[in-house]
Amino acid sequence: MVYAVVRAGGRQEKVEVGTIVTMDRIKADKNGNVELAAVLLVDGDKITSDAGSLAKVKVTAEVLNDLRGPKIVIQKFKNKTGYKKRQGHRQDLTRVKITGIK
Repeated sequence: MVYAVVRAGGRQEKVEVGTIVTMDRIKADKNGNVELAAVLLVDGDKITSDAGSLAKVKVTAEVLNDLRGPKIVIQKFKNKTGYKKRQGHRQDLTRVKITGIK
């Protein structure tokens, strides 16, 4: 069993070949592929966490589609001053499928 922990946006995701991951919006190359930075690699009983060894590891993914997350509402209110503010936000996301860990 081979899997890796990759840096995706501001978070880390555990991925295997075939895993579909939703992460912050990233740019793909002209073929629709991206390369993710590995933080940890587990290959059977062998665990690699050394930065020098991980620089050689390539985790490739194919971009499936770009989408937007759910709307969140930010509300601010101050009592007795008449101040209130309402704002919405939708995060830009990308859904990718892991195609290889080498």
